[in-house]
Amino acid sequence: MAKTINLQKISEAIPHLLSLPSRTMWIDYDEEADVLYISFEKPQNATDSEMINDIIVHRRRREVVGVTVLHASGYLKS
Repeated sequence: MAKTINLQKISEAIPHLLSLPSRTMWIDYDEEADVLYISFEKPQNATDSEMINDIIVHRRRREVVGVTVLHASGYLKS
């Protein structure tokens, strides 16, 4: 079955994506687990992680190399 893409939502996300410090990223969403993975480095090789609410920030030394968002669908606006 073909997936539909909401171009309006993509357009709204562009300024936020461009404001991130890393312009190269990989984004994966596990719908069953409702977890969004954003990687700024492949492989991440994180040396430390910190959980802030439902977001896990992965760092290598002081540099953020990835973010994991738990319960990601809860961030959708109605």
